[in-house]
Amino acid sequence: MVNISDNPVKQMLTFGRYCKRRFGKRVRKIPIALAGFTCPNIDGSVARGGCIFCKNESFSPTLDKEPKFALKLNPKMTENPLLETQLQQLQNQYHWQSDFHYNKFGVEKYMIYFQSFTNTYAPFETLKKLYTRALELPNVVGLSIGTRTDSVELELLDFLGDLAQKSGQEIWIEYGIQSVYDETLKFINRGHGTENMESLIQESKKRGLKVCSHIIYGLPKETKAMMLHTLDSVLKWESDGIKIHPLYIIEKTMLANLYHQGEYQPISLGDYIELIVESLKIIPQSVVIHRVSAGVRNDTLLAPKWCFDKNIQMRSIRDALRDAGIEY
Repeated sequence: MVNISDNPVKQMLTFGRYCKRRFGKRVRKIPIALAGFTCPNIDGSVARGGCIFCKNESFSPTLDKEPKFALKLNPKMTENPLLETQLQQLQNQYHWQSDFHYNKFGVEKYMIYFQSFTNTYAPFETLKKLYTRALELPNVVGLSIGTRTDSVELELLDFLGDLAQKSGQEIWIEYGIQSVYDETLKFINRGHGTENMESLIQESKKRGLKVCSHIIYGLPKETKAMMLHTLDSVLKWESDGIKIHPLYIIEKTMLANLYHQGEYQPISLGDYIELIVESLKIIPQSVVIHRVSAGVRNDTLLAPKWCFDKNIQMRSIRDALRDAGIEY
């Protein structure tokens, strides 16, 4: 007979568990999408067209609700005529989403997630005002800022470190690493390589900021060994958190063209689950896992169809993890 104590279950530190320990209550991330934000590989600074899989509307629940503005920000601008609009959008989006989660689920604490596009790619004074205002909103315990490693200056990290220390609130920087292979980054039109990934993670942590590294499984031409090497790399760089999601294909993207031409085959659910199980065997229990699934529940999704329903993904993933002695 096998003694259960000889095979202890490995409980992962999910973002939910982390927040319960850190703040004493359930915390909900509130995604924010503001007018004027874009990316340096969309506006031509480093590339055009964005990453081959990119369609921000597919993962931002607020982006398609906001009016469109022709003006796009970049760090070199000395003025921002959209600032008051952005501050109002920040407040409006926060209140309607926090009210919803409080009334339906009883959530009382929130973290504001600057999600869509590159949320450090704007004039420094604009960023200071937006981040400061976000932390002043009621029941907010911190920020999470989605960005790229080619769009963060040390001056901004200094400001964020000081802001976190003075406010007593938590600030996460979410870096879109995606892959640690330069050939992959070039193929997906990322507009930068791996040259400063490790240093930006370390510089962020030196200032008391938390770092979450985003990685994607199923990128074109990558093997399972390559994907796991990307995970191993961001762990060696001492990321505080990890976000993993499968590459799915949205209509009207460059990746969709490759798919229609038969030049790209998306990752299967079985292969993805196998990778997640292997990943969670590697990830230390001190690292916060922000997510291990992703999808889009509308008719813009072309493939893989299993990304249509994240609940189905998670049931299959949890079953496989349970069989491997891992609790997620």
